[in-house]
Formats: sequence, C-alpha cells, structure tokens
Amino acid sequence: MDISQFKIEKEPFYQAQNNEVSLYEAAYAARLPVMVKGPTGCGKSRFIEHMAWKLGKPLITVSCNEDITASDLVGRYLLDANGTRWVDGPLTMAARYGAICYLDEVVEARQDTMVVIHALTDHRRELPLDKKGELVKAHPDFQLVISYNPGYQSLMKDLKQSTKQRFCALDFDYAPAYVEANILVKEAGVDIEVAKKLVQIGEAARKLKGHGLDEGISTRLMVYAATLIAQGVEKQDACRMALVRPITDDADIRATLDNTINMVFG
Repeated sequence: MDISQFKIEKEPFYQAQNNEVSLYEAAYAARLPVMVKGPTGCGKSRFIEHMAWKLGKPLITVSCNEDITASDLVGRYLLDANGTRWVDGPLTMAARYGAICYLDEVVEARQDTMVVIHALTDHRRELPLDKKGELVKAHPDFQLVISYNPGYQSLMKDLKQSTKQRFCALDFDYAPAYVEANILVKEAGVDIEVAKKLVQIGEAARKLKGHGLDEGISTRLMVYAATLIAQGVEKQDACRMALVRPITDDADIRATLDNTINMVFG
C-alpha cells in the first residue's frame, strides 16, 4: 500500500503558544504515545496536522464516536467476487506502514473499543488481529496520538486510568488574545482591528461557560466569523451566524451575546 497518500503536502498554519512543538518532537523521537487535551476548537487537531507535516510523516485521522467498534479500528473481512478478503482498519494501517494514527475525541468511543490500543502503547508496540490470526509489529515510524475535551468528561464518558497512564499528555487551551487575533488575521485575512474585536466577543462568551453555556466560543468559530467578514458579510451578521447561533438556542443567552456584538462593532 502507498502510505504516502496520507502525507500532508501543504503546511497547516499553527501558532505555537508555549513549547508544545519541541515537547511533541521529543515524544515522537522516542515514539511515545501522546494525548492532547483541551476545549473544543482550540487547535488540537491543527497542532497534530502541523506536527505530522513538520516531521514529514503520514497522518491517519479517526473521528471517534459511540458507534465505533474495535473492527472499525483494526479491520475486518469483507465479501467480494472472489470470496472474502481482509481489509486493514486505520489503526492497523498506521501500525503496519508507519504513520501517525490520530484518534480524535477518543472519549466518545466505547471503552471496550479502546482496549485494542493497549498493546500498541507500551513496550510491545504490537497489534493482535484475532480474527485474522496475525500479530502486527508496529513499524518504527508508528505513533499513536489521542485527543479529548476534559470539559465534557463525566462518569460515563471519561478515559479509564488504565488508558490514560499509557500516554504522555499535552494540555491545550484557547490562545492569549494577541495570539488568537494573529491567528484570525493569518487564517481569514481580516485586518488586525477586526480580529481583536472578534477575540473580545469570544472572551466575553467564554465567561458565560457554566452560566448558561456549556462551552465558550472556540477559535475555530472565530475563524468562521472572520472568514465571513472577509467575504463581505456585515460584521454583526457574521458574528451572529458564526459565533452565537451555533452554540446556544437559549433566548436570553443569545440576547446577551447579540448585545455584546452590537457594543463591540457598534
């Protein structure tokens, strides 16, 4: 199989906040499994894409959900004209051919599914394919990366300690205001003053987390708003469309955020 199809050819823009780049490089050099933790839309996936590009390694991403089974990760037999054939899943493919496998929002997957990663995250670095009767020894370039949002964890949706303690971890959060504004300028092409005002709105919304909002406005949504503005959409309309309507249906919260938008861009 040509694993090069999973290589990222164009540099994904990522604005470093601290020393996360060098820390990840050190973890990859030792092929340590990595867990990235942080709120929705703060740049976790972009960071992993950037690091895969920087290291020149293929990246296979799996967006986890409650319907994912172990077979979805490792592979299964499929019927074709000649009978049955084995098809590797994304985890097996990454381990066999030497890619970074990124399990995004891993806490959404069923806990029994996560057991299949255990043998890949310790000294064994191997993946048993029970249905096929094969033991895949991980390629020297293989690395496993997972992400999740601790803000959404609960007794029913959290990683087991037996899984957590197989990873080293990097904490992510929303970038400082000046960094976030520069991200909007770079990503959407708006001027810095508009970017600063969008960040101001975002920071105001984040203060409502736990007081009517489950989650604050993400950097991703700010990029959406900035992109709409760059497309010529009126600023208040762009903010309502990208920053407010996606995150709440509560009339009072919407009114509060709409008022903030009018004050900032009024």
